[in-house]
Amino acid sequence: MSEAVSRRRAIGLLAATGAALGAGGCVAAVPPGGPGPRKASASATATGAAAGRPGSAARIDALLERLTLEEKTGLLHGGPDPAPLGQAGYVPGVPRLGIPALRLADGPAGVRVARPATALPAPVMLASAFDPALAREYGRVIGREGRALGQDVLLSPMANLIRTPYAGRNFETFAEDPRLTADLVAEVVRGIQDEGLIATVKHFALNNQEQGRDTVDAIAAEQTLHETELRGFEAAVAAGAGAVMGAYNKVNGTYACENKPLLDELLRGRWGFGGWVMSDRNAAHSTVAAIGAGLDMEMPGGTHFGAPLQQAVRGGTVHEDTVDLAVRRILATMDRFGLLAARPPARPARDAAAGARVARKVAAAGAVLLRNEHATLPLTGASARSIAVIGPTGQVPFVSGGGSARVHTDRAPSPIDAIRRRAGNGSTVRYALGEDLYGRPLPAQLLDPAADLADRRVEAGRSWSHQGEFTLPADEEWTLLVHYTGKRPGVRLDGEEIFPVRPGAAEQFAGGLLGAAPDGLAVRRRTLSLTAGTHRLAVFAEGGAKGQRFRLRHTTNATRAADLAEAVKAAEQAHGVVLFAYEDATEGADRTSLGLPGGQARLIEAVTAANPRTTVVLNTSSSTTMPWLSRTGAVLQMYYPGQEGAAATADVLFGDVDPGGRLTQTFPADEQATPVGGDPLRYPGVGGRQEYAEGVHVGHRWYDAQRVAPLFPFGHGLSYTTWEYENLTVRPERGGLRVGFTVRNTGRRKGTEVAQVYVGPSAELKLDQPVRVLAGYRRLTLEAGEAQQVVLDIDARALSSWDPEAHAWVLGSGRREVFAGRSSRELHLRAKAVVTSR
Repeated sequence: MSEAVSRRRAIGLLAATGAALGAGGCVAAVPPGGPGPRKASASATATGAAAGRPGSAARIDALLERLTLEEKTGLLHGGPDPAPLGQAGYVPGVPRLGIPALRLADGPAGVRVARPATALPAPVMLASAFDPALAREYGRVIGREGRALGQDVLLSPMANLIRTPYAGRNFETFAEDPRLTADLVAEVVRGIQDEGLIATVKHFALNNQEQGRDTVDAIAAEQTLHETELRGFEAAVAAGAGAVMGAYNKVNGTYACENKPLLDELLRGRWGFGGWVMSDRNAAHSTVAAIGAGLDMEMPGGTHFGAPLQQAVRGGTVHEDTVDLAVRRILATMDRFGLLAARPPARPARDAAAGARVARKVAAAGAVLLRNEHATLPLTGASARSIAVIGPTGQVPFVSGGGSARVHTDRAPSPIDAIRRRAGNGSTVRYALGEDLYGRPLPAQLLDPAADLADRRVEAGRSWSHQGEFTLPADEEWTLLVHYTGKRPGVRLDGEEIFPVRPGAAEQFAGGLLGAAPDGLAVRRRTLSLTAGTHRLAVFAEGGAKGQRFRLRHTTNATRAADLAEAVKAAEQAHGVVLFAYEDATEGADRTSLGLPGGQARLIEAVTAANPRTTVVLNTSSSTTMPWLSRTGAVLQMYYPGQEGAAATADVLFGDVDPGGRLTQTFPADEQATPVGGDPLRYPGVGGRQEYAEGVHVGHRWYDAQRVAPLFPFGHGLSYTTWEYENLTVRPERGGLRVGFTVRNTGRRKGTEVAQVYVGPSAELKLDQPVRVLAGYRRLTLEAGEAQQVVLDIDARALSSWDPEAHAWVLGSGRREVFAGRSSRELHLRAKAVVTSR
């Protein structure tokens, strides 16, 4: 089927009747003070969000009558905050009418403001726990802290699917699977809003990459949209999300923030969304088209919804009723959360200790043990008493990814300290850097004339410069690094600026690990191949209004060789090795490779050759290729584990908790063997156009359809104990299926398992269908020898496909095959059952 969708067909698809989500039998709950979603016209849903508060509609009507046009448009765009808290956005209120200002904070993994907040594990790690109840707990931590830190709106959660492993923000979202994403997004929304903070689900829709995100036209057919990307957003609406953020990109030819089929006909007209729609930062492209399509708020300023909107109203190209409708949606949502009350809800105190407990719990629950040969883990006996910890993130905790997900935390212990503490007295824990991320000082006598660039201070209002030469006896690869606190110093090598200002978000967001030194100075780096001979180096720095510190550092072939030799020596002297590897992803840039960056592959190969009892701990954002895998003893996927990641990692390494995480994305064996690999039209796009030609076969569904063997399949994760599945039964139940089976812990220790149920296609449904879809799952913890009966109800939605001719979900009736097991490729049990329409 072609992915091209005509405008007429797109309108048909998005105006189609949208049944309540019912993701795997989950029943939508509504935050206090808010009604459930309902089918209604766009105008009716504007007041729907406030219907749960007596007198809401009348109160908002009275406010609208008293607001001037300037005041109305002032509520529809961001502006400067007179008392900023370091948040992402600010909308001035109308003090004379008691309408408060709104502060909007980033926060997929914690509240991103200037003050400290709990840095939770990345959402992809939360998702790995396969635990909706834990997702709600996660959301409640963010909701409480957002309120405590002076915020009203959270720009989270992110519901976009993991479509390509290269996407720079995969760690900010949940999964490649639509069903799992929908379940978890809904619970995070509920948790955030349980605490009175307005949740904003983003980025609506098809924002599945950073490369070209501002302009790319994402082309997806009707069935593809409904069965994949839209599921998480529909679930968020069903959960009562107060706001939706429009994406940067185009969807089927029209920018998402002025896409009427998306915003008005689907989101409001069929899903019954009663909140407001805001643009992503600078993602609005028009005035008349955007507000007419259903965009209510432009962020962060008023380029289109400020004076131009006022002029459009006065000129007659926008009716003032359209402005009123947008204002009404915002005020109704504010009223739903008590923000228009004479006495708004009191802000709670931040509970840092409670946040830390949840952060550790999530990091341990989401830890995925990918490989474990010869009982390398857990660390016991000699392996627990003689340990070499290797790698830069063994010493510098990798808390979070870069961009809007990065949180200012008040604590983040290092893994080496946590491992030493857990190993206890009488043990020997050595540390070796392995790879230098922040560089060594340039020798003072390197330059002629000499200059000390190890740590310089430039006073406020002053500047400092130096020019010199240095000579290399042979060709060599250098990485030059500049660390700084103010305006980035200029560094020119042979006349070329080494650290130029980069366009857009790439300049603002430099990574969660590599973008800052351990002492907080900003860092930029550049690797260069230098030829033998003389080179000219010029440095210029300005103190600015506050003065600044800066330092110039480097790594060379010689320093890298020394680091590698030190790591090998440490590995040889220890019984067991824990090697921390990293990959630093960030908003604003996609990954360029699925392999580990720098010299880490060489480091792993050298260390495992010296000591095969090596566990590689991965602090990475998404799937990783592992040419070194067979040489390792164990591989533990810890993603970006938040401020308590060190303690949680130690918990898993020493077996204090069972690694209960499972992969929410397939790890490919080869970079080309992915749903978008080798096809530039699928990713990153050609000529500004990108086609979702994989259709409904997203993620693990594609691997099944193409019969491609992954490195690790969706749902994979090992345990420290062993499991058996038995006695699968399937019978019709309430329009769906009731699936029952027994899971037994057959090992000698307590463990955690994620039992998964998949359903095959319907022969009676003449639509493209996946080989198998995830239909249900259950996380359970059992004692040694304990067995538990698992019963999962598979509802009609899980058994249905979207029919683009009928513009509706249709049940896949007839004989269906049902599978139960430990992953999408390890399915121990199977049975058949007949699905009927009644």
